[in-house]
Amino acid sequence: MPRVLEQIHAAASGGPLNVLALSGGGVGAAFGAGALVGWSRLGTRPEFQVVTGVSAGALIAPFAFLGPLWDDRLTDIFSGERTQHLLQSHWLGAFFGASIYRGEPLFKLVDRYVTDELLRAVAAEAAKGRRLLIATTDLDREETVIWNLGTVAAQGGESARRLFRDVIIASCSIPGLFPPVMIRVTKSGASFDEMHVDGGTTSPLFIAPELANLLPAKGALLEGANVYIIVNGQIGTQVLTTPIKTTPIVRRSIEAALNGNALEAVEIAWSLAQRNGMQLRITEIPNDYPYRGPLDVQPVRMKALFDYGVRCAQQQELWTTSLELLDRIERSRLGSVGATVQCPG
Repeated sequence: MPRVLEQIHAAASGGPLNVLALSGGGVGAAFGAGALVGWSRLGTRPEFQVVTGVSAGALIAPFAFLGPLWDDRLTDIFSGERTQHLLQSHWLGAFFGASIYRGEPLFKLVDRYVTDELLRAVAAEAAKGRRLLIATTDLDREETVIWNLGTVAAQGGESARRLFRDVIIASCSIPGLFPPVMIRVTKSGASFDEMHVDGGTTSPLFIAPELANLLPAKGALLEGANVYIIVNGQIGTQVLTTPIKTTPIVRRSIEAALNGNALEAVEIAWSLAQRNGMQLRITEIPNDYPYRGPLDVQPVRMKALFDYGVRCAQQQELWTTSLELLDRIERSRLGSVGATVQCPG
């Protein structure tokens, strides 16, 4: 484990480590994608030595890892048009199958962008010591699985491209809404299929386990590191009437789980940063933004959310501290948020 950190640290070329963690949140990822694009336009976006992604954040992660030259892909995916057909109801599946929505639209979306060119670029950056890590959930074992997609990309060929693609699809596949992904693995000489679903089921966001499990003697390598967390959703609660129908109830339940788990994950990240002298910065969709939840795929609203992320980053009003975030959440619970939409920072 210390050897892994030393490789990551070498990739920083003597500067501080930069770590980016991208949470789940469904179409809320339009905010995170816009934030990265706006950050690039501002001209201050760093190179990240470690990028982690969960759920919809997994779809952003490869492009965040590769840097501003790949922002056109982020814009294309998350500015509305590409995702508007994701939620195609699978009525028989809701009663007798594995999901309410069909899996083909998500498969086609991810397959379109996971190209041989993408894998070659990821492999080249991973060879420098950088890490691109994606979380899925092994549903049979009820465990979080962390995939090093740099290692997958380095294998090359169509089988590597398919595995890279399937890991991202699995990380985005919310149980019950989208079908699980069967991933072929080999352990102890035996090959078998594992059922993987949304990484957010067990881990709404994560800072690389390589950092969390270090020996205290290696803490000096982490001191001064910059950790950026993009929460692709709202932390806190919104009072909304839920129709007594299957799909709205499932949607609302997922939103509630995402909100609660994200807050806990932010608190854990803050504790880790405090212990190791790391600088933690967080951004999320504020509760006064008219966000309609992680499954609102209407192109107009997705484009507005993407543009909001771009604007906040360009105005240098993107980042906040964990204490400021918690204070804002508490004020929103007391009903004291502003009448106009403000940027997170």
